[in-house]
Amino acid sequence: MKLNLGCGSKAIEGFLNVDKYATSATDVVFDLEKTPWPWLTDSVEEVRFIHSLEHMGQDTDTYLNIIRETYRVCSNQASVVIHAPHPRHDNYLGDPTHVRPITPQSLTLFDRVKNNEWLAGGISAATPLALYIGVDFFIAGMITILDPVYYEKFVNGLFSEDEINQMARERNNVISDYQITLMARKP
Repeated sequence: MKLNLGCGSKAIEGFLNVDKYATSATDVVFDLEKTPWPWLTDSVEEVRFIHSLEHMGQDTDTYLNIIRETYRVCSNQASVVIHAPHPRHDNYLGDPTHVRPITPQSLTLFDRVKNNEWLAGGISAATPLALYIGVDFFIAGMITILDPVYYEKFVNGLFSEDEINQMARERNNVISDYQITLMARKP
């Protein structure tokens, strides 16, 4: 089974399209902030949160339950594709329904291997959420989408990759979106 969670009005063929609100694209109406979800453990080979996860889990416990349920329904090596606006871009800041920043750094907290490395190395700045909530996802791929203004300057050679990375740490509206693929690790 493949799940398109928080589909809104955009169905994906071959996926079960799920949203809290009934639209022409919705196959199943279900509030994903309510757990447990109605799918069997280890029954899903792919999950997609396409511009939807940032709309869920304003309350930390609710967000962690969403991550926990995603892990529960995923089979070993299932992929979880997440597209989300960069939290320092106007596309994120301008939408009052965006309640949760989604970043590579925050998703790395759900990687059990990284959690164990941090604990072994005495790194206390990173919360080992994978160990706390019993999940294990690793980042299998990531694409960073630049805002069109910066993208044009980058492809025209006006900025190097290092300069873009430095600007992204210092300025708003440099990166517009992240496209991150997680992989579920299960015994």
